[in-house]
Amino acid sequence: MWQAVLYNAWHCLFFFLVRPMFKWVVRKVSGRCELLRITYNEPVGASRTHNIETSLQLSKTPVIRSLAFDERFNVDEAVENVQNFKDIKPEVHANFGLFFKACLLQISGYKQLISDVESMRKMPYSEENEEHEEMLMKLWTGLMPDTQLESRISKQWGDIGFQGDDPKTDFRGMGMLGLNNLLYFTTNHNDLARQALSHSQHPQYGYSFAIVGINLTSVAHILLVANHLKTHFYNVVNDRPHLEHFHGVYSYLFVEFDKYWLEEKPGIMEFNTYKDRFMSKMIKQLRNPATVLQLKSKTRN
Repeated sequence: MWQAVLYNAWHCLFFFLVRPMFKWVVRKVSGRCELLRITYNEPVGASRTHNIETSLQLSKTPVIRSLAFDERFNVDEAVENVQNFKDIKPEVHANFGLFFKACLLQISGYKQLISDVESMRKMPYSEENEEHEEMLMKLWTGLMPDTQLESRISKQWGDIGFQGDDPKTDFRGMGMLGLNNLLYFTTNHNDLARQALSHSQHPQYGYSFAIVGINLTSVAHILLVANHLKTHFYNVVNDRPHLEHFHGVYSYLFVEFDKYWLEEKPGIMEFNTYKDRFMSKMIKQLRNPATVLQLKSKTRN
């Protein structure tokens, strides 16, 4: 109990006294505000954007602090307002506006991406929606190009790892996000997807390709919402990250999980244990500010 009280007291002391005093002294000595120092001292990527985001979050100025939490605002106007408020002269610090704008686009874009992913996850699969049905058929042909699907409701769906005769029931947990992820992986990395499907059919160490894929959608979703994927997106996307970037991370996770599964050789009944271990492995990897979750090559049909 006393430890929590001590921690809270130190937190308040640091936030309201130590940090502001330190910032004031450093600014007087260097002639640069914290945001300006970060853009000068930190390399482009996650390290810079993370530090900019933290500085915004801890700002005592509501207009500046809001930039760390809002997902929709005029970025150019925000850059100009910060320059005016912090007395950052563009003619002296010509690159600040460009660097700061890139960070704001990444920060606000990440929040918008969470919103877009959530909307897709909450959208249920509907057999009455022609687009949904077309996507499902495209998934089949992408994975099984030489095999004709005999009917929409068929035991053949088990060949690509669905549980029952109608795949729609397997999408309940992740909605259309699960199907979009699987289809992106199959379409944009077809050789890798079909290789993973082949691995999944191993007589001893196999797994259900589609079901595992939907579970990996859940892993990607958790990593996104818990902000672990900021490291990756801040390193590879110089603008606002979009759904396609999220699908790209999913593809990477599928390939890496397939490797991990084959290396560990667990039984299918141990799937949840190894899925959790795999996610912990990814979280640890993403703590490194230089981490990028990107496939080395991209193949198409």
